[in-house]
Amino acid sequence: MKNQSLWQSFQEGYRNAIRHTKYRWVIIFGTLFYLVSPLDIAPDFLPGLGWIDDGLLASLLIAEVSQIMMERVKDKKATKASVAATDSVVEVEAVPVS
Repeated sequence: MKNQSLWQSFQEGYRNAIRHTKYRWVIIFGTLFYLVSPLDIAPDFLPGLGWIDDGLLASLLIAEVSQIMMERVKDKKATKASVAATDSVVEVEAVPVS
């Protein structure tokens, strides 16, 4: 196994799970539930410390969802560009000039 920290391992697992279309919505709603739930790894009533886990998880969720959305927009633009390129093809019949 690589020499990774616990956070890097969690981040990689989270990223892989959210990119898998079968588990994407489960991960998103699970994360949102964790953020509003009173049961946390570090309870929210502890000043500063209680908000760190929520902040890290929220920023990870926002980063991954925004990256997925940006990839979808790029894919749609590429699809539209390829369709536009094929629509503008003009077929010309060649006639020999004497």
